[in-house]
Amino acid sequence: MDAYVLIATRGRSREVLELLEWLEEQTLQPLGVVVIGTSSSDLVDAKRHRFASCGILHIQASDVPGLCIQRNLGCKVIRDLHSHASRGSSYFVAFFDDDFRPAHDWLVACRAIFASSPVTIGVTGHVLADGVRGASLSTADARAYICGQKAAMPHWASGKVQREIDCAYGCNMAFRDCVVHSCRFDENLPLYGWQEDQDFTTQAKAFGRIIYAPECRGVHLGVKSGRTAGLRLGYSQIANPWYLTRKGTMPIGKATKFVVRHLIVNVVRSLRWNRIVDYRGRLHGNLAAVRDLLRGRCHPMRVLELE
Repeated sequence: MDAYVLIATRGRSREVLELLEWLEEQTLQPLGVVVIGTSSSDLVDAKRHRFASCGILHIQASDVPGLCIQRNLGCKVIRDLHSHASRGSSYFVAFFDDDFRPAHDWLVACRAIFASSPVTIGVTGHVLADGVRGASLSTADARAYICGQKAAMPHWASGKVQREIDCAYGCNMAFRDCVVHSCRFDENLPLYGWQEDQDFTTQAKAFGRIIYAPECRGVHLGVKSGRTAGLRLGYSQIANPWYLTRKGTMPIGKATKFVVRHLIVNVVRSLRWNRIVDYRGRLHGNLAAVRDLLRGRCHPMRVLELE
């Protein structure tokens, strides 16, 4: 089974180059690494990597920015690459955020899982540490967590035993080729595409089970540059679960918990200024989405109209 890696990026050329260096350390080398940026500046550093000169790296700029749009384009590139290679083998695609740092055996462990369990069609790995909710983590931090110098942080994607899950974690997830051929990331979830992993996982479950795999270890740095502004993210925190509930890819109970939790967190943490996270902007976005709900015009694409 062949392995491909897809990286969607915007405004993080340096982070992409660093991830490519980590991928170079994989014990299972990917047949192809596809990087989809939004401009030439997103891709300039990647062009300097060894993968570019040996035909492993394939880079392209999307006409329209957005995680879902970029991932759909990347999936198309991978389907074409595999088809043109005239390979009869199956394959899987690992979706890594540009600030995810995988242990050297992530891809080989993932391939072993797919090979041993035909009913498993999706995998999310063990997130040893996640900087997304607080201060960003460094590359040195990532190596310390992976080699065991630092104890793993508590995380929902953790534990020593494989288990079936309802939603993969978008920063590090992999799916078989049957999913990549049949499912699409919903482009009605613009920009950062908040909860796109929930939507995609629900589609993928029609083909088999998705599991949490402790063998596939890594660290999510949670780099803050290139992320959606607080106002827009706050709107998405309400609008996206509402949209996915109506679409049928997020249970209403889960959507309600998301909405209530984020409202409470943003209200409480807005009381004091935070230099890392714009909770006040998120709260304003939450309230704008609630107003739109009451007016019957709440939709994820509305974030594009917000300043």
